[in-house]
Amino acid sequence: MSSLKEKPSGEPIVELRDVHVVHRTRGGGLFDRDRVYALTGAELAIRAGETVGVVGESGCGKSTMAKVLVGLQKPTDGEVRIAGKDVWTMSAAERRRLIGARVGMVFQDPSTSLNRRMPVRQILRDPLDVHRRGSSAERDRRVTELMQLVGLPASVGDVLPSQLSGGQRQRVAIARALALDPVLLIADEPTSALDVSVRAQILNLLLELQQRLDLAMVFVSHDIQTVKRISDRIVTMYLGRLVEQTPAASMPEGAQHPYTRALFSATPGLLAPIDPIPLVGPVPSATRPPSGCPFRTRCWKATEVCAERLPEPTSGNVNGSGTHLFRCHHPVPAGTSDAELVELARREIHTAEHQPAEERS
Repeated sequence: MSSLKEKPSGEPIVELRDVHVVHRTRGGGLFDRDRVYALTGAELAIRAGETVGVVGESGCGKSTMAKVLVGLQKPTDGEVRIAGKDVWTMSAAERRRLIGARVGMVFQDPSTSLNRRMPVRQILRDPLDVHRRGSSAERDRRVTELMQLVGLPASVGDVLPSQLSGGQRQRVAIARALALDPVLLIADEPTSALDVSVRAQILNLLLELQQRLDLAMVFVSHDIQTVKRISDRIVTMYLGRLVEQTPAASMPEGAQHPYTRALFSATPGLLAPIDPIPLVGPVPSATRPPSGCPFRTRCWKATEVCAERLPEPTSGNVNGSGTHLFRCHHPVPAGTSDAELVELARREIHTAEHQPAEERS
Protein backbone atom coordinates (compact mmCIF):
# COMPACT_ATOMS: atom_id res chain seq x y z
CA MET A 1 0.00 0.00 0.00
CA SER A 2 1.28 3.45 -0.90
CA SER A 3 0.77 4.78 2.61
CA LEU A 4 3.85 2.74 3.63
CA LYS A 5 6.12 4.71 1.32
CA GLU A 6 8.58 7.24 2.69
CA LYS A 7 7.16 10.73 2.94
CA PRO A 8 7.83 12.61 -0.35
CA SER A 9 10.16 15.56 -0.06
CA GLY A 10 11.87 18.13 -2.24
CA GLU A 11 10.49 20.81 -4.53
CA PRO A 12 6.92 20.33 -5.79
CA ILE A 13 6.40 18.98 -9.32
CA VAL A 14 3.23 21.05 -9.61
CA GLU A 15 2.00 23.74 -7.25
CA LEU A 16 -1.25 25.72 -7.09
CA ARG A 17 -1.04 29.08 -5.36
CA ASP A 18 -4.35 30.78 -4.48
CA VAL A 19 -5.95 29.53 -7.69
CA HIS A 20 -9.47 30.66 -8.61
CA VAL A 21 -11.63 29.53 -11.53
CA VAL A 22 -14.82 31.50 -12.19
CA HIS A 23 -17.08 30.63 -15.12
CA ARG A 24 -19.72 32.93 -16.53
CA THR A 25 -23.01 31.45 -17.71
CA ARG A 26 -25.71 33.28 -19.61
CA GLY A 27 -28.83 33.98 -17.58
CA GLY A 28 -32.30 35.12 -18.59
CA GLY A 29 -31.40 38.48 -20.17
CA LEU A 30 -29.14 39.15 -23.14
CA PHE A 31 -26.32 40.51 -20.95
CA ASP A 32 -27.22 38.78 -17.71
CA ARG A 33 -24.56 36.29 -16.66
CA ASP A 34 -24.19 34.27 -13.48
CA ARG A 35 -20.76 33.58 -12.07
CA VAL A 36 -20.00 29.98 -11.16
CA TYR A 37 -17.23 29.73 -8.56
CA ALA A 38 -15.74 26.41 -9.69
CA LEU A 39 -12.48 26.73 -7.73
CA THR A 40 -11.71 29.19 -4.94
CA GLY A 41 -8.35 29.87 -3.32
CA ALA A 42 -6.86 26.46 -4.11
CA GLU A 43 -3.45 25.78 -2.52
CA LEU A 44 -1.83 22.44 -3.33
CA ALA A 45 1.67 21.05 -3.88
CA ILE A 46 2.39 17.65 -5.48
CA ARG A 47 5.82 16.12 -4.88
CA ALA A 48 7.72 13.36 -6.65
CA GLY A 49 6.47 9.85 -6.10
CA GLU A 50 3.41 10.65 -3.96
CA THR A 51 -0.23 9.79 -4.61
CA VAL A 52 -2.76 12.47 -3.75
CA GLY A 53 -6.39 11.36 -3.67
CA VAL A 54 -9.11 13.96 -4.26
CA VAL A 55 -12.62 13.36 -2.90
CA GLY A 56 -15.88 15.29 -2.63
CA GLU A 57 -19.43 15.33 -3.90
CA SER A 58 -20.29 15.88 -7.57
CA GLY A 59 -19.83 19.51 -8.57
CA CYS A 60 -17.30 20.29 -5.82
CA GLY A 61 -14.54 21.23 -8.29
CA LYS A 62 -12.50 18.01 -8.45
CA SER A 63 -12.40 17.81 -12.26
CA THR A 64 -11.82 21.56 -12.57
CA MET A 65 -8.75 21.27 -10.36
CA ALA A 66 -7.52 18.29 -12.39
CA LYS A 67 -7.81 20.34 -15.59
CA VAL A 68 -5.98 23.25 -13.96
CA LEU A 69 -3.13 20.93 -12.94
CA VAL A 70 -2.71 19.66 -16.50
CA GLY A 71 -3.05 23.09 -18.15
CA LEU A 72 -6.45 22.50 -19.79
CA GLN A 73 -8.16 25.18 -17.67
CA LYS A 74 -6.71 28.65 -17.29
CA PRO A 75 -7.22 30.07 -13.80
CA THR A 76 -9.14 33.30 -13.40
CA ASP A 77 -6.59 34.25 -10.77
CA GLY A 78 -3.60 32.70 -9.00
CA GLU A 79 -0.51 30.76 -10.11
CA VAL A 80 0.04 27.27 -11.50
CA ARG A 81 3.73 26.44 -11.15
CA ILE A 82 5.39 23.47 -12.83
CA ALA A 83 9.09 22.87 -12.16
CA GLY A 84 9.04 26.20 -10.31
CA LYS A 85 7.72 28.18 -13.31
CA ASP A 86 4.36 29.95 -13.59
CA VAL A 87 2.96 28.30 -16.71
CA TRP A 88 0.41 31.04 -17.53
CA THR A 89 3.12 33.71 -17.88
CA MET A 90 4.68 31.66 -20.73
CA SER A 91 3.85 31.65 -24.40
CA ALA A 92 1.41 28.97 -25.54
CA ALA A 93 4.24 27.00 -27.19
CA GLU A 94 6.44 27.11 -24.07
CA ARG A 95 3.53 26.08 -21.86
CA ARG A 96 2.63 23.16 -24.15
CA ARG A 97 6.24 21.91 -24.15
CA LEU A 98 6.65 22.14 -20.38
CA ILE A 99 3.32 20.57 -19.42
CA GLY A 100 3.48 17.94 -22.15
CA ALA A 101 6.90 16.80 -20.97
CA ARG A 102 5.99 16.59 -17.26
CA VAL A 103 2.25 15.92 -16.84
CA GLY A 104 -0.05 13.29 -18.38
CA MET A 105 -3.79 12.92 -17.93
CA VAL A 106 -6.19 9.98 -18.03
CA PHE A 107 -9.79 11.08 -18.51
CA GLN A 108 -12.95 9.51 -17.17
CA ASP A 109 -14.44 8.14 -20.39
CA PRO A 110 -12.02 6.74 -23.00
CA SER A 111 -14.81 6.45 -25.59
CA THR A 112 -14.94 10.27 -25.78
CA SER A 113 -11.32 11.17 -24.94
CA LEU A 114 -9.81 9.11 -27.80
CA ASN A 115 -9.99 10.15 -31.46
CA ARG A 116 -12.48 7.68 -32.97
CA ARG A 117 -11.06 8.10 -36.47
CA MET A 118 -7.47 7.22 -35.59
CA PRO A 119 -6.11 3.68 -35.17
CA VAL A 120 -4.51 3.00 -31.81
CA ARG A 121 -0.98 3.16 -33.20
CA GLN A 122 -1.54 6.71 -34.47
CA ILE A 123 -3.24 7.80 -31.23
CA LEU A 124 -0.13 6.76 -29.30
CA ARG A 125 2.25 8.25 -31.82
CA ASP A 126 0.44 11.60 -32.00
CA PRO A 127 2.03 13.16 -28.83
CA LEU A 128 5.46 12.03 -30.05
CA ASP A 129 4.87 13.70 -33.41
CA VAL A 130 3.51 16.92 -31.88
CA HIS A 131 6.49 17.24 -29.53
CA ARG A 132 8.96 15.95 -32.17
CA ARG A 133 10.40 13.23 -29.94
CA GLY A 134 13.11 11.23 -31.69
CA SER A 135 13.27 9.94 -35.27
CA SER A 136 10.40 8.24 -37.07
CA ALA A 137 11.83 4.81 -36.24
CA GLU A 138 12.29 5.77 -32.58
CA ARG A 139 8.66 6.91 -32.40
CA ASP A 140 7.50 3.60 -33.81
CA ARG A 141 9.55 1.74 -31.23
CA ARG A 142 8.13 3.92 -28.47
CA VAL A 143 4.55 3.11 -29.58
CA THR A 144 5.33 -0.62 -29.42
CA GLU A 145 6.89 -0.13 -25.98
CA LEU A 146 3.83 1.76 -24.73
CA MET A 147 1.45 -0.98 -25.84
CA GLN A 148 3.56 -3.58 -24.06
CA LEU A 149 3.72 -1.37 -20.97
CA VAL A 150 -0.08 -1.33 -20.56
CA GLY A 151 -0.63 -4.95 -21.61
CA LEU A 152 -2.03 -4.47 -25.13
CA PRO A 153 -1.19 -6.98 -27.89
CA ALA A 154 0.53 -5.69 -31.04
CA SER A 155 -2.57 -6.52 -33.10
CA VAL A 156 -4.48 -3.72 -31.32
CA GLY A 157 -2.29 -1.10 -33.01
CA ASP A 158 -4.21 -1.23 -36.27
CA VAL A 159 -7.78 -1.06 -34.93
CA LEU A 160 -10.03 1.89 -34.08
CA PRO A 161 -11.04 2.63 -30.48
CA SER A 162 -14.65 1.66 -31.24
CA GLN A 163 -13.48 -1.91 -31.92
CA LEU A 164 -11.98 -2.26 -28.44
CA SER A 165 -13.55 -3.09 -25.09
CA GLY A 166 -13.88 -0.37 -22.45
CA GLY A 167 -10.93 -1.73 -20.52
CA GLN A 168 -8.74 -1.85 -23.64
CA ARG A 169 -9.69 1.73 -24.52
CA GLN A 170 -8.67 2.91 -21.07
CA ARG A 171 -5.34 1.08 -21.44
CA VAL A 172 -4.82 3.04 -24.68
CA ALA A 173 -5.66 6.27 -22.84
CA ILE A 174 -3.14 5.43 -20.10
CA ALA A 175 -0.46 4.60 -22.68
CA ARG A 176 -1.09 7.92 -24.45
CA ALA A 177 -0.78 9.80 -21.14
CA LEU A 178 2.62 8.13 -20.57
CA ALA A 179 3.95 8.68 -24.10
CA LEU A 180 6.23 11.60 -23.19
CA ASP A 181 7.56 10.10 -19.92
CA PRO A 182 5.75 12.46 -17.51
CA VAL A 183 6.65 12.69 -13.83
CA LEU A 184 3.03 13.31 -12.80
CA LEU A 185 -0.11 11.45 -13.88
CA ILE A 186 -3.55 13.01 -13.33
CA ALA A 187 -6.28 10.34 -13.25
CA ASP A 188 -9.76 11.90 -13.29
CA GLU A 189 -12.30 9.19 -12.36
CA PRO A 190 -10.32 6.69 -14.50
CA THR A 191 -12.46 3.65 -13.63
CA SER A 192 -15.98 5.07 -13.20
CA ALA A 193 -17.01 4.56 -16.85
CA LEU A 194 -15.89 0.91 -16.85
CA ASP A 195 -17.65 -2.32 -16.01
CA VAL A 196 -17.13 -3.48 -12.44
CA SER A 197 -15.24 -6.54 -13.70
CA VAL A 198 -12.45 -4.45 -15.27
CA ARG A 199 -12.18 -1.60 -12.75
CA ALA A 200 -9.79 -3.55 -10.50
CA GLN A 201 -7.60 -4.45 -13.50
CA ILE A 202 -7.20 -0.79 -14.54
CA LEU A 203 -6.60 0.34 -10.98
CA ASN A 204 -3.93 -2.33 -10.48
CA LEU A 205 -2.33 -1.30 -13.77
CA LEU A 206 -2.13 2.33 -12.63
CA LEU A 207 -0.54 1.32 -9.33
CA GLU A 208 1.94 -0.98 -11.05
CA LEU A 209 2.94 1.73 -13.53
CA GLN A 210 3.28 4.31 -10.77
CA GLN A 211 5.77 2.13 -8.90
CA ARG A 212 7.58 0.95 -12.00
CA LEU A 213 7.99 4.45 -13.49
CA ASP A 214 8.28 6.31 -10.15
CA LEU A 215 5.32 8.55 -11.01
CA ALA A 216 3.52 11.01 -8.80
CA MET A 217 -0.23 10.64 -9.19
CA VAL A 218 -3.35 12.69 -8.50
CA PHE A 219 -6.29 10.29 -8.27
CA VAL A 220 -9.75 11.89 -8.48
CA SER A 221 -12.59 9.55 -7.58
CA HIS A 222 -15.97 9.07 -5.92
CA ASP A 223 -14.72 5.69 -4.70
CA ILE A 224 -13.55 6.81 -1.27
CA GLN A 225 -12.37 3.41 -0.07
CA THR A 226 -10.13 3.02 -3.13
CA VAL A 227 -8.75 6.54 -2.66
CA LYS A 228 -7.90 5.73 0.96
CA ARG A 229 -6.19 2.47 -0.02
CA ILE A 230 -3.91 3.88 -2.70
CA SER A 231 -3.16 7.44 -1.51
CA ASP A 232 -0.49 9.00 0.65
CA ARG A 233 -2.59 12.10 1.23
CA ILE A 234 -6.31 12.79 0.77
CA VAL A 235 -7.65 16.19 -0.27
CA THR A 236 -11.30 16.91 0.54
CA MET A 237 -13.10 19.47 -1.61
CA TYR A 238 -16.39 21.24 -0.93
CA LEU A 239 -18.03 23.86 -3.15
CA GLY A 240 -14.80 24.66 -4.98
CA ARG A 241 -12.62 24.87 -1.88
CA LEU A 242 -9.97 22.55 -0.47
CA VAL A 243 -11.25 22.17 3.07
CA GLU A 244 -8.87 19.48 4.33
CA GLN A 245 -5.67 17.62 3.46
CA THR A 246 -5.15 14.52 5.59
CA PRO A 247 -2.56 11.69 5.64
CA ALA A 248 -4.37 8.65 4.22
CA ALA A 249 -2.97 6.38 6.92
CA SER A 250 -4.90 8.30 9.59
CA MET A 251 -8.28 8.26 7.80
CA PRO A 252 -11.06 8.49 8.71
CA GLU A 253 -10.63 9.18 12.42
CA GLY A 254 -7.64 11.45 11.87
CA ALA A 255 -9.74 13.86 9.77
CA GLN A 256 -10.98 16.91 11.68
CA HIS A 257 -13.24 18.72 9.22
CA PRO A 258 -16.91 17.78 9.79
CA TYR A 259 -17.51 17.41 6.05
CA THR A 260 -14.65 14.93 5.59
CA ARG A 261 -15.99 12.84 8.46
CA ALA A 262 -19.54 12.94 7.07
CA LEU A 263 -18.30 11.95 3.62
CA PHE A 264 -16.38 8.94 4.90
CA SER A 265 -19.18 7.86 7.26
CA ALA A 266 -21.52 7.51 4.25
CA THR A 267 -19.15 5.12 2.46
CA PRO A 268 -20.23 1.47 2.28
CA GLY A 269 -17.98 -0.98 4.12
CA LEU A 270 -17.72 -4.76 4.10
CA LEU A 271 -17.69 -5.30 7.85
CA ALA A 272 -20.05 -2.64 9.25
CA PRO A 273 -23.42 -1.25 8.15
CA ILE A 274 -23.62 2.36 6.99
CA ASP A 275 -24.61 4.80 9.73
CA PRO A 276 -23.86 8.18 8.14
CA ILE A 277 -23.33 11.35 10.08
CA PRO A 278 -26.53 13.33 9.36
CA LEU A 279 -26.34 16.61 7.47
CA VAL A 280 -29.18 19.13 7.43
CA GLY A 281 -29.91 22.39 5.65
CA PRO A 282 -29.72 23.41 2.01
CA VAL A 283 -26.91 22.50 -0.38
CA PRO A 284 -25.61 25.90 -1.50
CA SER A 285 -25.25 26.95 -5.13
CA ALA A 286 -21.83 27.49 -6.72
CA THR A 287 -23.23 30.72 -8.19
CA ARG A 288 -24.04 32.11 -4.74
CA PRO A 289 -21.71 30.49 -2.21
CA PRO A 290 -22.43 31.28 1.44
CA SER A 291 -20.37 33.75 3.42
CA GLY A 292 -17.65 32.46 5.72
CA CYS A 293 -17.27 28.69 5.77
CA PRO A 294 -18.87 27.13 2.66
CA PHE A 295 -20.04 24.08 4.63
CA ARG A 296 -21.84 25.99 7.38
CA THR A 297 -25.33 25.64 5.84
CA ARG A 298 -25.18 21.84 6.35
CA CYS A 299 -22.93 21.52 9.40
CA TRP A 300 -24.26 20.47 12.80
CA LYS A 301 -21.40 22.36 14.49
CA ALA A 302 -21.95 25.74 12.76
CA THR A 303 -22.20 28.93 14.85
CA GLU A 304 -22.28 32.64 14.09
CA VAL A 305 -18.53 32.83 13.56
CA CYS A 306 -18.84 30.31 10.71
CA ALA A 307 -20.98 32.81 8.77
CA GLU A 308 -18.78 35.79 9.62
CA ARG A 309 -15.44 34.66 8.23
CA LEU A 310 -13.68 31.86 6.39
CA PRO A 311 -11.59 29.71 8.75
CA GLU A 312 -7.85 30.09 8.39
CA PRO A 313 -5.91 26.92 7.49
CA THR A 314 -4.83 25.04 10.61
CA SER A 315 -1.90 22.63 10.51
CA GLY A 316 -1.16 19.67 12.72
CA ASN A 317 0.36 16.21 12.84
CA VAL A 318 -1.89 13.17 13.19
CA ASN A 319 -0.28 10.31 15.15
CA GLY A 320 3.05 10.94 13.46
CA SER A 321 1.56 10.15 10.05
CA GLY A 322 2.34 13.42 8.36
CA THR A 323 1.29 17.06 8.24
CA HIS A 324 -2.42 17.73 8.15
CA LEU A 325 -4.27 20.91 7.08
CA PHE A 326 -7.92 21.86 7.55
CA ARG A 327 -10.18 24.91 7.52
CA CYS A 328 -12.75 24.76 10.34
CA HIS A 329 -13.73 26.97 13.29
CA HIS A 330 -15.02 23.95 15.24
CA PRO A 331 -12.91 20.94 14.21
CA VAL A 332 -13.71 17.39 15.26
CA PRO A 333 -11.15 16.16 17.81
CA ALA A 334 -8.79 13.68 16.15
CA GLY A 335 -9.59 10.12 17.14
CA THR A 336 -13.33 10.68 17.63
CA SER A 337 -15.21 7.62 16.37
CA ASP A 338 -17.97 7.75 13.75
CA ALA A 339 -20.45 6.40 16.32
CA GLU A 340 -19.66 9.30 18.67
CA LEU A 341 -20.04 11.83 15.86
CA VAL A 342 -23.33 10.37 14.66
CA GLU A 343 -24.76 10.64 18.19
CA LEU A 344 -23.39 14.16 18.67
CA ALA A 345 -24.72 15.37 15.31
CA ARG A 346 -28.18 13.94 15.96
CA ARG A 347 -28.30 15.58 19.38
CA GLU A 348 -27.23 18.97 18.00
CA ILE A 349 -29.73 18.78 15.13
CA HIS A 350 -32.55 17.80 17.52
CA THR A 351 -31.70 20.72 19.81
CA ALA A 352 -31.64 23.20 16.90
CA GLU A 353 -34.98 21.98 15.56
CA HIS A 354 -36.68 22.53 18.92
CA GLN A 355 -35.25 25.99 19.57
CA PRO A 356 -37.69 28.93 19.36
CA ALA A 357 -37.45 30.73 16.02
CA GLU A 358 -36.13 33.93 17.62
CA GLU A 359 -33.25 32.00 19.21
CA ARG A 360 -32.33 30.27 15.95
CA SER A 361 -32.11 33.63 14.18
